[in-house]
Amino acid sequence: MRTGMMALACGLLLLRFLPQLPPLAALLPLVGMALLCLYRRHRAVALFLLGFAWACLYAHQAWEGRLAPELDGRTLWLEGQVTGLPAAAEGIVRFELEDIQARLALPQRLRLSWYGGPQLRAGERWRLAVTLRRPHGLANDFGFDYEAWLAADGIGATGSVKDGQRLAGAAGPMAWREAWKERLLAVDARGRNAYLVALVLGDGSGLGRADWDMLQDTGTLHLMVISGSHISLLGGLLYALVAGLARLGAWPARLPWLPCACAAAVAGAWGYGWVAGLEVPALRACLMLSMVLLWRLRFRRQGVWWPLLGALVVVLLVDPLVSLSPGFWLSFAAVALLVYGFAGRLGRWPVWLAWGRAQGLMALGLAPLLLALGLPLSPSGALANLLAVPCIELLVVPLALAGSLLLWLPVAGEGLLWLAGAVLDGLLGVLARLSWYSPAWHPMAPPAWSILLALAGTLLCLAPAGLPLRPLGLALLLPMFWPHASAPAHGYAEVRVLDVGQGLSVLVRTRSHAWLYDAGPRRGEFDLGEVAVLPTLRGLGVRRLDVLLLSHGDNDHAGGARAVLEALPAARLISGEPRRLPAPLAAEPCRAETWWLDGVRFSTWYWDQAADSNGRSCVLHIEARGESLLLTGDLPAAGEAAWLASHPGARADWLVAGHHGSRSASSAAFVRQLAPRAALVSRSRHNAHGHPSEEVLQRFAERGVRVHDVAIAGALRLLLGQHGEVRGARENAGFWREK
Repeated sequence: MRTGMMALACGLLLLRFLPQLPPLAALLPLVGMALLCLYRRHRAVALFLLGFAWACLYAHQAWEGRLAPELDGRTLWLEGQVTGLPAAAEGIVRFELEDIQARLALPQRLRLSWYGGPQLRAGERWRLAVTLRRPHGLANDFGFDYEAWLAADGIGATGSVKDGQRLAGAAGPMAWREAWKERLLAVDARGRNAYLVALVLGDGSGLGRADWDMLQDTGTLHLMVISGSHISLLGGLLYALVAGLARLGAWPARLPWLPCACAAAVAGAWGYGWVAGLEVPALRACLMLSMVLLWRLRFRRQGVWWPLLGALVVVLLVDPLVSLSPGFWLSFAAVALLVYGFAGRLGRWPVWLAWGRAQGLMALGLAPLLLALGLPLSPSGALANLLAVPCIELLVVPLALAGSLLLWLPVAGEGLLWLAGAVLDGLLGVLARLSWYSPAWHPMAPPAWSILLALAGTLLCLAPAGLPLRPLGLALLLPMFWPHASAPAHGYAEVRVLDVGQGLSVLVRTRSHAWLYDAGPRRGEFDLGEVAVLPTLRGLGVRRLDVLLLSHGDNDHAGGARAVLEALPAARLISGEPRRLPAPLAAEPCRAETWWLDGVRFSTWYWDQAADSNGRSCVLHIEARGESLLLTGDLPAAGEAAWLASHPGARADWLVAGHHGSRSASSAAFVRQLAPRAALVSRSRHNAHGHPSEEVLQRFAERGVRVHDVAIAGALRLLLGQHGEVRGARENAGFWREK
């Protein structure tokens, strides 16, 4: 049975690693091969093929349910019910809509934003005018994958609300959750109400950026929303209550205590998960606990791995796309590590020693997986969890749940919630200090072979004492932490036009130097410098910038600079508009200069006659082995003419289209003189400015200039000096990314 379950799970998990979905026509022969294998008693192979076929079929159905391409960008009237708990921040209300009704076929789950919208409540029904968009996110080689997150959450389209009217008030369980949230926010909990809402209802929207950063730094992110440990704790307490009554003789003799204890634990766990809205993490935890209790009742002879494999298979059969979520891998890996680290060991462990060993297992065992998923490592994680887990699980969560259930008795309920808040306040103070002294470590992305070696090394390190070659495990871990930066050879320059939405950021690396031209925009707390630029720099192993060149002071070019400089030092900060940069950035003015770095020529230029901000853009020209690239920021046509006058006979093989492809730049004379092979356009899809301009695109087409669009191809990469082609981040990405 165990082999068959593992084969089925592997088939279901294979979906996660596909660059493209196989055509539907190929699935029928696949099922036929599986049936033939069953006939020949090759059960494991048959289950693997069936699992893979089911996962692909499920993904095809999910993709067919997404917004049709012809409706992308259209504004439609529709009706639907607000689901989940809406979140409001900086004048923007974000929420999800289900049970969609419209004249056209639309996805049944939408994620919407309403700028300046009214207060929404879960369970309300609205009629809305929405500009719909197909699921689409930034596509860089590193960083958070928004499209994978949307796919795992079952979101078929996103959109922005233009107008709307409420058709019906809040009703049903979702309205009850909303009212519960408001009660929790209204009580005195020492200012930690948002944390209590996250722990009780699984809604972390009230936590700010600083809160999430602190939790990430200390490796305690998993504790501050409803997680598997919280649900397991409640189920374990209910199980222990029935078992304790039976041991004391207080349980009715006519009722078998074991089935009743399991039933009580399952009911409590699913009830807690239902309170949290049965989102993917809570659903996964409920299924896992149910499988453990089923194993306790009927399948104990199958071994301790059976409930974990069973839960894995059930979760993947219900929703194979859940494997796109990092939380899926981390939760199952954590349980597997605990089973591997404790099962089959001789002797009994003292509680304090077992608890310390569990944290060591997590710290060492999850490190390769965290790096493989592009997540940071927490140096203080083991110590922080050693304190935080029992504090949260044994004190805060029981107090918060009990206080929430007793809110109808104000003195008792509010008193318990105040006590939970006081405990949280003390714990968070300690975590804040740990975060200050030991922030999260963001290593460069290791190659796949080093991750595989590290996984093997982890299994050896955590194996029972006395196993031969066990010390070799530590040696196998080392390549994962060893720098593997693939810097360009001498005389070449690697250029990456990053996907930062409606903005610009270009990274240029030579053999031993790194320049960053612009840092993308910042909109409120959403900072593209932090979200897109920094993950790329860290993933490539860039720990220091030789020059951060901000073309001018507009937000779409300089907004992300502060986040970049707070994380990475820059030897020089240059800008065409140093006085317009946000404090405390202090830049030197752009002027005509030339550098030779690792055999690559960099030169800057500034238009002295500029009359506006765009005209003050600092121009950068890069040349490597006879191949060149030109970046002009938002320089208008008059500035381009001035650049041509000061650089007679200049050419550029690659041109980053000025002002995101606006018709105010890339003039006919400029394009004719430069004669570029291709133009690179950095902009966002459906931007309000209509970039790139049809006039500019026509101008490029007339001169035979190919256009590479970041909004379509993702982040663009080329090796200057090789005279090769440009590569988009979406080319070899996973099947869930729109090509």
